[in-house]
Amino acid sequence: MATYMRSVFSFLSVEKILLAKQGIAVLPKRGVRALRRTPVKVIYPEDEVVKRAKPPAVEVMESAGRRSRREQTATVADPARTKNSDPLLSKHSLPSVRKDEVDGLRFEKAFPGDKRLARVVSVARSRTFREHQGKILLEGKRLICDALDAGAKPQMVFFSTVERLQQLPLHKLRAATLVKVKFEEIKTWSEVVAPQGVIAIFSRPEPSQLSFTGVDHSVPLSLICDNVRDPGNLGTMLRCAAAAGCHNALLTKGCVDAWEPKVLRSAMGAHFRLPIYPNLSWTEVQNYLPKQTTVHVADNHRETAAQQVITYDKPAKAGDYGWISTRQNHKKARYDDFHSDSDSDDENEEFSFTSLESKLYHDPWAHGPTAIVIGGETQGLSAEAVELAQCSAGQRLFIPIVPSVDSLNSAMAASILLFEGRKQLLTQTSGRKLGSKR
Repeated sequence: MATYMRSVFSFLSVEKILLAKQGIAVLPKRGVRALRRTPVKVIYPEDEVVKRAKPPAVEVMESAGRRSRREQTATVADPARTKNSDPLLSKHSLPSVRKDEVDGLRFEKAFPGDKRLARVVSVARSRTFREHQGKILLEGKRLICDALDAGAKPQMVFFSTVERLQQLPLHKLRAATLVKVKFEEIKTWSEVVAPQGVIAIFSRPEPSQLSFTGVDHSVPLSLICDNVRDPGNLGTMLRCAAAAGCHNALLTKGCVDAWEPKVLRSAMGAHFRLPIYPNLSWTEVQNYLPKQTTVHVADNHRETAAQQVITYDKPAKAGDYGWISTRQNHKKARYDDFHSDSDSDDENEEFSFTSLESKLYHDPWAHGPTAIVIGGETQGLSAEAVELAQCSAGQRLFIPIVPSVDSLNSAMAASILLFEGRKQLLTQTSGRKLGSKR
């Protein structure tokens, strides 16, 4: 039996050697399986030339050798191609920077794990960053198009599809970095319920750098926002000011940032339709008002007959009216153009002033350059606003409401007064034109 097994193993070794010489690879098998398999030799006709397939390992080695010989030949012919021939050194072959093109404008495709959108959006929501770095965040096709039409400078644009990008004026985006990201990422960082798939970072513009449309339809009417801290209310006020054709909008210190994303969405592009000057002191407010401007304050409270008697018996104070705050925003407030008779320097002393005349909003009160001060719903009007109105011969504009309602929303009051002021100014202008023709 041992002799028989030795003869079988010697026969298999001889067969393996013969098959290897013929180019046929035989894998070693164990036990009885090797006895069951009989190698079959295919006999081809004598006049047919058969190209036998080479083992995979041999084919890979030969192809690598041919490629290396070609690279060596190219290097000798042109040494400058040595650096560019390496795909690992090529910029466009990196998986993190994949670029494409649409209408001659190149854009990048964000790679998995790209944190640029998350980093930019989270930082742009900070008021400190917006003021120090001079960047603002705009979301949506309409808002971005309004900014581009006004001359704002884009820095980065994130979009989900090429179709979304093509909806924007591409010729105005050549200086910006375009990055295509997944819609899920935009949806994650967007603050709207139904995002449009495009977010842009712009340089924070100054009013002097923008070209505003509708200047021909403006009237000498200014909006002054005093301690308006609700983003929705401020955005609505700016939108009404733009619709009423105001000359400008002035925001005092204490107001919410005009470039906050929620304010931008509520304003619906008003930032790019009229000049907006934020974070002003009451001394600086005068510098943005035309000369001989009459400042009126919005009043949602009209005192009764009993309260009028009390007002005449003692000096009027801010707290007596219920529609202004007794706290001054700045100590020793001074006005160069509108002189004040108050010489009180005590920080804790309440500001006293004579009672302003109250007038219904539909009575004539806009006779020339006019400004309307709207206070916040929480803080109300400041004492500086009332002082400025008193020194410019302004009045308290009263909007009557039913007794069961406490007050109007500040944005709604601003809308009523701004459009009433526009109507009175246009009526006065048209009357002058008719008089000149006669």
